[in-house]
Amino acid sequence: MGAGGRLCLVTGASGYIGGRLVPELLDAGCRVRCMARSARRLRDHPWSGRVEIVEADATDPAATRRALDGVDVAYYLIHAIGAAGGFAEADRRAARTFADAAGEAGAGRLVYLGGMDPEEELSPHLRSRAEVGEILLGSGVPTAWLRAAVIIGSGSASFEMLRYLTERLPVMVTPQWVRTHIQPIAIRDVLYYLVAAADLPPDVNRGFDIGGPDVLTYAEMMRRYAAVAGLRRRIIIPVPVLSPRLSSLWVGAITPVPGALARPLVESLRNEVVRREHDIDEYVPPPDAAIGFDLSVALALRRVREADVATRWSSASTPGAPSDPLPTDPDWAGGSLYTDERTCPANASPERVWEVIEGVGGEQGWYSFPLAWRVRGALDRLVGGVGLRRGRRDPRRLRVGETVDFWRVEEIEPGRLLRLRAEMRLPGLAWLEFGVRRDGSRTFVVQRALFHPRGLAGHAYWWAFKPFHDRVFGGMCRGIGRAAEQDRAASGARSGDRRERQRTP
Repeated sequence: MGAGGRLCLVTGASGYIGGRLVPELLDAGCRVRCMARSARRLRDHPWSGRVEIVEADATDPAATRRALDGVDVAYYLIHAIGAAGGFAEADRRAARTFADAAGEAGAGRLVYLGGMDPEEELSPHLRSRAEVGEILLGSGVPTAWLRAAVIIGSGSASFEMLRYLTERLPVMVTPQWVRTHIQPIAIRDVLYYLVAAADLPPDVNRGFDIGGPDVLTYAEMMRRYAAVAGLRRRIIIPVPVLSPRLSSLWVGAITPVPGALARPLVESLRNEVVRREHDIDEYVPPPDAAIGFDLSVALALRRVREADVATRWSSASTPGAPSDPLPTDPDWAGGSLYTDERTCPANASPERVWEVIEGVGGEQGWYSFPLAWRVRGALDRLVGGVGLRRGRRDPRRLRVGETVDFWRVEEIEPGRLLRLRAEMRLPGLAWLEFGVRRDGSRTFVVQRALFHPRGLAGHAYWWAFKPFHDRVFGGMCRGIGRAAEQDRAASGARSGDRRERQRTP
């Protein structure tokens, strides 16, 4: 398949699919331009130095038109799933803007990844995906609309939902949608079809169903996941009383997927999503060995266990979450800015302290008052927030734009600064900063929490929790220092053991 050095525009490059498509296109010999609302979000990806990055919002006609200039193939991977209220209108507006800009720019082809379009009443999520597909097909630019059901891959929202439901619930009272038939597809095969779609003939302007070799009910998927993961057989009891709303609350309580994202996913599961045609085979040879469900789960689990997850569902921006950058003006004109600053000594090297800082959150936790963090995460879930369960993509390394529990990495300067921006529900904007300082022979953890209150509720929130700051923020600063010292001691003990073994005949 010859890519011929064509210029490909990838929208949604900070998201789950887009972040994996970019290196596939580069490996195929394409030149890649990534369109993102913030170029900083792509800065730390391993492929960022090999691509052109342009800043544009898909609802901004002028910026989108500039991003499409000279593009041969444009991948449309934008979706407002999880946005409160009018996500369908947001999708519609962005698709129309992008379609018009692509026509004006003379783009050679559009490629869109959407959901399957079964012949029945669609869930709002699938209906919106279908509407976007129709808008792009009517753009006047040849469009390939690839229609997939559940995508199985490490870090995908669908996989995370399946994984946590199965692993945490040996006995499940489930809604009727667990009996719905689904044709899942492995992420590797999705990427194969996306890359191949760039080579479709110019007269092809239509949708294609894509799927893996297995057709399963969701209950069968959970049982087969359990078998692959080495778990005991799961007992699944379907009941007719769980509405999509109740189901999404149940999913949100058990899995890291927040309710705002779980609900459209759950609602979509009431539709039978099975391939009705295989017409794409006329243009694109099927993968040499299409990956079945069991193998796709095994591959995804291996990636998770090896902490080798390239992108996660949480990589994309969280709808409704704050995106304002940290004010840098000391006399910021934007209003009050409360701060809590701490400096704690650590009897360890700056490098060791930084390792601990970069590893905060996720399974490691926050080094202070674990119950308080769990309660705060649970409260956030109750009011529709993301909670603590998003965890991390990698337990040791971070990059700008990634999530760490209910924070997102806003800035990272290795060895010097980590800044996290809060995405929990708050009456204001909040940041948490960590740094390392060397003063002569001593190392210090430098920590700063910042809060910009919104209205009277914001001020009340800060002062209501201020009595707990020493326990939470002070304990965290001290805990990071102690963890670095313990790591240093353990490292020294391991080095001593190695030296002793070397001396032993």
